Amino acid sequence: MRITHLGHACLLVETADRRILIDPGAFAGDFLGLRDLDAILVTHQHPDHLDPVRLPELVRAVGDVPLWCDPQTVSVLSGLGIEATAHDGQVVSVGEVEIRPVGKMHALIHDEIPRITNVGVRVSAPGEPTLFHPGDALDAEPGEVDVLAFPLNAPWQRSREMTAFLRRIGAPHAVPIHDGLLNTTGRNLYLRQAGDLGSPDTDIHDLAGQDPWRVEL
Repeated sequence: MRITHLGHACLLVETADRRILIDPGAFAGDFLGLRDLDAILVTHQHPDHLDPVRLPELVRAVGDVPLWCDPQTVSVLSGLGIEATAHDGQVVSVGEVEIRPVGKMHALIHDEIPRITNVGVRVSAPGEPTLFHPGDALDAEPGEVDVLAFPLNAPWQRSREMTAFLRRIGAPHAVPIHDGLLNTTGRNLYLRQAGDLGSPDTDIHDLAGQDPWRVEL
C-alpha cells in the first residue's frame, strides 16, 4: 500500500494495483492531474471533503470511475452532474480491494447545526495493510486496522477526543489529516499532542508535503 496526503482530508491510496481517491475537497492541493483512478470515495458533503468546483472537472477527466459516498451526498453530487452510489452498509469491491463503509453520522458541531450523514471507509486487500479514513466522526468501529487516518483539528473535535480516538483504535500506524485550518505553529502543537498523548502503540507518520509513503505488513 502507498498513501499520498494531498492536503487536508484528501488521500490517494494505492493498493493491490488499484488507485483510490478519498475526500477530494476544497482545502486539498492539486488533485486535478490525477489519472488512472479506480474509485473515488466521499465521506460527506462538506466542501472541505467535496470540492464542488474541481471534483466535477476531475470526474470528467478520469471517465467512468465508480464514486461511493454517504446517502445525503448523492443528491449533492447529482446537482453537480456526477452520478454516485450511496453506501448501503455492504462491502463493495474494486478488483481485489474491499471498501467497507463504517459509521453513519457526522460528529456534532453545534446544537443548532443539524447533523448530516458521514460514512467512513475501511480499505483492505489480501496481503496488504488495511486503512481506515473516518471522515468527520470519531465514534465508528472499523475493527482492527493497520493505518488510521485521524483528524488532527476540527471545529467539532477537542484535542482529548483526538488522542482518545488514537488510543481506542490502537493502530500500528496513524496519518494525520484534516489539518487545513492550522498554521504551522498550531499544526506542530497538535502533532505533539497526538504523539505524546495518543496511543503508545501507534507511530505517527506526517505525510504533509511528502512523497508517497509505502506501508508494508
